[in-house]
Amino acid sequence: MIESGRAMAGDGCAIAWRMDGPKDGPELGAADAPVVILSNSLGTALEMWAPQVAALSASFRVLRYDTRGHGHSSVPAGAYGLDRLGRDVLDLMDALGIARAHFCGLSLGGMTGQWLGVHAPDRFDRLVLANTAAYMGPPSGWQARIASVLENGMAVMTSALLERWFTPEFRAAAPDSIAPVREGLLATSPAGYAGCCAAIRDMDMRPVIGLIDLPTLVIAGASDPATPPADGEVLAARIAGSQLVTLDAAHLSNIEQSAAFNAALLDFLS
Repeated sequence: MIESGRAMAGDGCAIAWRMDGPKDGPELGAADAPVVILSNSLGTALEMWAPQVAALSASFRVLRYDTRGHGHSSVPAGAYGLDRLGRDVLDLMDALGIARAHFCGLSLGGMTGQWLGVHAPDRFDRLVLANTAAYMGPPSGWQARIASVLENGMAVMTSALLERWFTPEFRAAAPDSIAPVREGLLATSPAGYAGCCAAIRDMDMRPVIGLIDLPTLVIAGASDPATPPADGEVLAARIAGSQLVTLDAAHLSNIEQSAAFNAALLDFLS
């Protein structure tokens, strides 16, 4: 089963989505399979989750979407807020008739997941927060990044981002895995990237993450310079009953350690 389309968020932004899952057939119960929503990181699109689709879609309907400003979603002008990114997910679920789902977000997607866990727990069964943080300050750093990308485009930061996203060993050993990520970065709209940078700039979930009352898995990367293991430890300490898994990876752990990431995900969701 493969479906795709664009759904309208409440403010008129079109959110591009794709659903993969069990083949149609009453014996498989494809239409009734639980849904897992995958939310991408800053500067990527739904394709970043390609290493997870085969593993998950045997048992789940896998809903990937492009965060606003990224991929094939619309690029509204101006700064975005984390609450808007969270409502985009709820609007997408409503448009597709999904009452409840599991949610897995990485980096910016994990920040969106934190917002959903606090503000819409009734819509989710299990929550996975990967390579993310409750706060990524200082705001001045994000403001400088916004100014740079709007003035100079995405190419100015692509190499530096790839160095932070993958360990040197992985970059040397797996150029075929790095290439599509580089292409995706270069294809990202500077305005959309800047809009989402503003959401991170203005985000501070530290006072409220303890309100999350969902079964939660936190995934950290041992060599992640963007959201270091300490950030994952903060999330796990403040979300009651959560689990913490640390992988031998940098920031995009779902790509660098896809087998271990998938094993942790399946174990938790099953």
